[in-house]
Amino acid sequence: MNATTKLGSNDKVAIIGAGPAGLATARALAALNIPFVVYEKHKNVGGIWDLENEGSPMYASAHFISSKTMSGHLGFPMPEDYPDYPSNKQIFEYIKSFAEHYGLLQHIRFQTKVAQIEFKEGLWLIQGEDAHGERFSDESRWLVCASGTNWYKHQPTLKGQENFTGELLHSVDYHDPQSLKGQNVLVVGAGNSGVDIACDAAYMADNAYISLRRGYHFVPKHIFGMPADVFGAQSDWMPIKLSQLVFGGLLRMLNGDLTRLGLQKPDHKVLSSHPILNTQILHYLQHGDIKAMPDIEYLDGNTVYFVDGSHAQVDKVILATGYDWKIPYLDASFFEWKGHRPQTFMKMFNPKHPSLFINGYIETNGGAYKLFDDMAYLIAKTVETQLQDPEQAKKVQAFVEGREPQLGGKVHYVSSNRHQGYTNANAFKRAMKQMRNAFCWPEPSEQFYKSINSKEGLSRQIAEVKTP
Repeated sequence: MNATTKLGSNDKVAIIGAGPAGLATARALAALNIPFVVYEKHKNVGGIWDLENEGSPMYASAHFISSKTMSGHLGFPMPEDYPDYPSNKQIFEYIKSFAEHYGLLQHIRFQTKVAQIEFKEGLWLIQGEDAHGERFSDESRWLVCASGTNWYKHQPTLKGQENFTGELLHSVDYHDPQSLKGQNVLVVGAGNSGVDIACDAAYMADNAYISLRRGYHFVPKHIFGMPADVFGAQSDWMPIKLSQLVFGGLLRMLNGDLTRLGLQKPDHKVLSSHPILNTQILHYLQHGDIKAMPDIEYLDGNTVYFVDGSHAQVDKVILATGYDWKIPYLDASFFEWKGHRPQTFMKMFNPKHPSLFINGYIETNGGAYKLFDDMAYLIAKTVETQLQDPEQAKKVQAFVEGREPQLGGKVHYVSSNRHQGYTNANAFKRAMKQMRNAFCWPEPSEQFYKSINSKEGLSRQIAEVKTP
């Protein structure tokens, strides 16, 4: 931002959440010398990756499902001594080191719960409770919602669950494999968390089952010795139909016919649903340590009955049935919602409210952190433009109100809430590049962030903007 730009006390950006998306946004704003405040309800950065955070869905055995090679922030790669797929503890340490390296901690108000945000007279009025239990009220010209997507469980009601004598819980409340010891456990759902927890059950429970409504494509975490996403990046040049043909054939060659393991045949093409990266689940199925079951019909006593007429006696049912996305501190009318997902332009802009943005509310088939970086950069450049060049800002707003680029990469994704507006990583990167080119914004690089680190801090922040 131009050093001669005069700012008022409210000319700052409020960021809700100090997870990876919020921190990426903070870094981009810092690089452009735009004042900001981050509100974080927990005592540290990291969001769901801190197992001590109330409501975190993290469990002890959780690892990143994208590789360290493809997943680090721009200019801040994950440590070389990390394994291909880092543990949840290593990801948490990485996020903390990112915040420390770029001097972001001093701008975060920890243990500050935002209860409500209203838009009044061109400003966002932020109200809540601070770390001392005192009510607070702040005003900011811009608002970025980055409070995350995996906090609010999507828990369906099972027929007969009121008669179930065992324990019924959502995966958000599962944390320790030891809790499965000596029990008969049924895991419902085959997302990445579901198959992880099913693997925990396979070696800890007396008997383990996994219930799936449909067939899925299971992607090995390593293909020819390479992390799956590193291998996949080498074929980015392929048209999607060719990729589906080639990769589908490769999976059949590597995994064989999965129906032999009791799994259903997939009813969709490979790459047309969120990837399930797990090698262990097939291992446990092949060794009889877990049994695949179809969809549940009903529960009665301690027995679960399935749609094919089979049944199993279980002590615990874990519903790995996903999450509802929410922005609880903001009235739902600020966004259009479909499938519990906020609908925005390019996953970050709100055409009706030029000063309102989101970051991190995205489902994609690739590493998310670099996408958060690119989104953060576009948000920061838009704020900078609104500050410095009103005429150019009108052009940016016209762009945001225009036709959205095709972000699905011409893939016909399965019909589900999770895939409502699902984003193909490569298509999204192209769309963001097109927006940068449209306004002659340079591509963000490692050099762009060189001026902010723990030694220099954010000394360029405008002194007039102070936070309590």
